[in-house]
Amino acid sequence: MFGLSPRPSRLISAASCAVQPLRRSRYIAGLSVTALAVGLAGHANAQDDMDSAAMAEDAELITIFATKSDKDSFDYPGEVTVVPRDVILDFNLSNIADLFAAVPGARFDGGPRRSGQVPSVRGISGEGVLVLFDGARQSFLSGHDGRFFVDPDLLKSVEVIRGPASALYGSGALGGVIAVRTITADDILEEDETLALRASTGYQSVHNETRANGMFAWRSDDNVFDVVGSLTYRTSGDIALGNGLDLPADDSSLQSLLKLTARPSDDLTLSFSWQRFGGQGEDPNNPQGNNIGAPDNRLVDRDIDSNTYQAQVAYNPDSPWIDADLTIYHSRNTVVESEIGTTRVIDRAVRTSGFMATNRSRFDLGTGDLTLTYGGEIYEDKQTGSDNTSPDGSRGGVPDAQTTFYGAFMQAEYNQQTPIGAFSLIPALRYDHFDSSATGQPDASDGAFSPKVGLSYKPVEAVLIFANWSEAFRAPSFNEIYADGIHFQIPNFSAPPLFPGGPPQFVTNFFVENADLQPEESTTWEVGAGLDLADLVLSNDSLRIKGSYYWSNVDNLIDLEVNIPGGCFGAPFPPCGSGAVFGNFSRNVNVTNARLTGFEAELNYDSDVFYVRANFATINGTNRDTGEFVGILSPDIFFADIGLKVLQGDVRLGTRVTIASRFDDVNEAAQARDGYQLADIYTVWQPQDGPLKGIRVDAGVDNITDADYEVVNAGVSQPGRNFKLSVAWQMDF
Repeated sequence: MFGLSPRPSRLISAASCAVQPLRRSRYIAGLSVTALAVGLAGHANAQDDMDSAAMAEDAELITIFATKSDKDSFDYPGEVTVVPRDVILDFNLSNIADLFAAVPGARFDGGPRRSGQVPSVRGISGEGVLVLFDGARQSFLSGHDGRFFVDPDLLKSVEVIRGPASALYGSGALGGVIAVRTITADDILEEDETLALRASTGYQSVHNETRANGMFAWRSDDNVFDVVGSLTYRTSGDIALGNGLDLPADDSSLQSLLKLTARPSDDLTLSFSWQRFGGQGEDPNNPQGNNIGAPDNRLVDRDIDSNTYQAQVAYNPDSPWIDADLTIYHSRNTVVESEIGTTRVIDRAVRTSGFMATNRSRFDLGTGDLTLTYGGEIYEDKQTGSDNTSPDGSRGGVPDAQTTFYGAFMQAEYNQQTPIGAFSLIPALRYDHFDSSATGQPDASDGAFSPKVGLSYKPVEAVLIFANWSEAFRAPSFNEIYADGIHFQIPNFSAPPLFPGGPPQFVTNFFVENADLQPEESTTWEVGAGLDLADLVLSNDSLRIKGSYYWSNVDNLIDLEVNIPGGCFGAPFPPCGSGAVFGNFSRNVNVTNARLTGFEAELNYDSDVFYVRANFATINGTNRDTGEFVGILSPDIFFADIGLKVLQGDVRLGTRVTIASRFDDVNEAAQARDGYQLADIYTVWQPQDGPLKGIRVDAGVDNITDADYEVVNAGVSQPGRNFKLSVAWQMDF
């Protein structure tokens, strides 16, 4: 994992690492109103010396991906949300998509089925959002299959960096980064324990899902070795939609994790992990939206096999020069689809192998300090596809191709304390070069620099004002460069049927490669502010507010151009026929220059009695050349999670509310969508002490009003009322 030290970072004092087991960890929240920040500065002066207990609570909010150096997510001069494990557990998730209600500006699209869900961040989806599992890139992408093959039971935390992050991560981070960290033995075991066994089961009514999980963790008495393992099985059926209909769906999954860690010395940590997701289901070839089986979208038996292997060495001796980690990983994702009622079988396999090295050198400069983070990365994406009904066995739109990336980066984090407040300056620069190739096609290569500068200012400890500027790029994928084979077939209305009364003749639209595709590029500015206060209303309570406004110009957006000769529809010219010679082809081209703007705000209040977590996001995207709407846009959305703690924290009673405005940012009036309001209720019973310690019961109802609402597109209804129950038991030794 990037930036993860084998022992607490030097940026966190020993006192700040004291643990308060009965306090809930918080995820960062904000409101970008600078005037409010300044107006409350008088109160903030009283908070200059925050107690170590409040700082300890923030220890779970340290981001290790935003700067590749352990840093409090509040102090980052940009927007990063860290959702810790206790919040994840409270959601009682069926799939990770539901968790993103807690993250403004990020969501999952594709529809209700798990097999079609894909993430988007700040209006950008697909290849523009980088997904990391414990630091390993997940490069599987297709036209309609999902790309997030991980079970919620395995999640330690989810970090979402919103906004361009190419300065550290290169291609693919145009919209942001979603970084998943899986559990470790320390997440299961308490400090004095060496063995824990955990079993849990659950049920959700909206799709008749049942779940069973078994988990174990072991640690040697001297803390030199530890092991954690987990196995989760889920099965579900048709989805009851808010419009009263059932969406046909039938899937099951088996997710496993094995992670081993060794600490031969205080300076050295070695780890290895294997994460596997196996999924089977029966749904349409394109499972997105509310699609059902049809002649042009046949039902398939879908088999998903996803494996991620990772080995890491972390070396952190007592030296300001060295805090290094070396990671080697391999991800293999395969989706095989067997058409029901025919003999056709198609598949897509994407393999990513990578090597990355990072080091941090830290310097004490008296009233300031400097951290240099630098390193390099090499990774290769390789894809194969097949279709047993094509003449040569190849699959249209899925070329056998590969791309190799080489990257090097440098970041400086300079913090300076002055009589008028604290300043932090974080410039970063990365260079990437990529080479793409496919059998029988011309090679494509290019390179790009990605700079970024972030600046933050704290006039007092509790008030933050920040700004950042960045340039980012996204290399065209081999699917976009080398797309080949059959795209679709259409009837030729200019030609008579083969026999009287028979079906029309068909012609074929073929993909055509485009080795001249240019990388997508963006320039982004962002400004924001935040507050971090303590002891406002109740003793030992806390309030965090943070948010920002951003505007981004994205050039050379890659889009699919589809050309069909007019003669196919009865026009005299050009004549109808198959392939490029008749102008019947599809290819990816650089066409759109977009401007994306938005406002995001998060607020979090926490105390020993109750908590409030809320966020708001709005986004707008237009084509700068035509004025049309572009990007993965959404309505203005407000989300709040409000809870009460009773019986000394053994019980939590909560409700979640989502309010979305009417959505009119559409190029076709028929795609406009009404606003909606959702309400969930939940309760958690988890005794902290006594003979029942180790038991946890979660119960709740999602969408309690059974509202019919649309998120992905007009006419695509979402799941209706959902009753949820989960029971877990853990025995410690």
